[in-house]
Amino acid sequence: MKITGYEALCNLGNNIDAIYEKAINGDNSCFEDIEGYIPDSHIHVGIIKEELPEITDKNYNIRCNSLLLKNLGLIENEIKQLITKYSKDRIAVVVASTNSGVEEFEISNNAEHYELGNPAKFIHTYLGLNCFYTTVSTACSSGIKAFLLARDLMNNNIADAVIVACADILAKVPVYGFHSLEVLSDKPSIPFSVNRNGMNIGEASSIFITEKEALNGIDIMGVGESTDIYHSTTPDPEGKESVNAIKMALAEAGITASDIDYINAHGTGTIANDIMESNAIYKVFGNKVPVSSTKPLTGHCLGAAAGIETALCCKLLDDFDGRLYPNVYDGNYDNSLPKINLAQKNKKYNKCKVCMCNSFGFGGTNAILILGKKDG
Repeated sequence: MKITGYEALCNLGNNIDAIYEKAINGDNSCFEDIEGYIPDSHIHVGIIKEELPEITDKNYNIRCNSLLLKNLGLIENEIKQLITKYSKDRIAVVVASTNSGVEEFEISNNAEHYELGNPAKFIHTYLGLNCFYTTVSTACSSGIKAFLLARDLMNNNIADAVIVACADILAKVPVYGFHSLEVLSDKPSIPFSVNRNGMNIGEASSIFITEKEALNGIDIMGVGESTDIYHSTTPDPEGKESVNAIKMALAEAGITASDIDYINAHGTGTIANDIMESNAIYKVFGNKVPVSSTKPLTGHCLGAAAGIETALCCKLLDDFDGRLYPNVYDGNYDNSLPKINLAQKNKKYNKCKVCMCNSFGFGGTNAILILGKKDG
């Protein structure tokens, strides 16, 4: 299975090229301090300021869909070629989201808006497809789970290609939820620092063309998933099931830990995630593989987090020039954590042919994606 096309949109830019340029330079300036969500306080968030296309159908007129429509416009030619290649009967749609139109529903009272399946139905309808479509919502692991479902659809001959999309917006429900857990920060997130102060929420969308049979593209080499069964909102600090998910992905890819060139960490900047994820990474990789979280640059984009991070990994594999995404923090590593190898801004790295992307969510849902790019 290959990713043969991809695009993205987030606070860093209105396409993957712009996003990559800021991310590879560790630009964490694209945030705003806004009020009105939490009484008597402000939150530090990553907001998309891009002017978005209008959706005239009132049932689909939600911000998540406007973000996805922008993505579709960026790869319009690739999708036209895909439809010509496979027909509208053999292209499925899988979307990852946790919000859908819950924010708009408060004003519209249109029940179509809060349906989690709305974004998938929108893409399916907009492109005039006749195949399977659905939305995956497994908290912050949704994006990687969407790729896993896409693979299953193709392996079971339900589709020859799948459009995988991820979209989530800044909304009151998740903001209040994270605030109640006391993990939101009004300052920049600094994962793995002893001075960490919590997470910043962002919004993003991304879209991928995946094909079972393709000559060129980014290989989805392996996927691993597991469940902690530990706590509804707190991960197992030992990272036992996260380790199992990593080992599953490595086994499916047919590689060892030493073959991974870069790890994009879940890296929310919370104490619970720092403890769990550093344990999981260290148990498998020690301090030998460069690691960074890109959430200090994009914010935590919830159901779209794994999507924007996968797009960043794809772009890194396509355009590697010796640099990796740096782990942007204050330089004061929390020495109570296992010492993992955080990627540095001005360091040159020898190669990046295989990336691993980590995603962990509420309910103990763990998902790992391994991506690779062959020479030539």
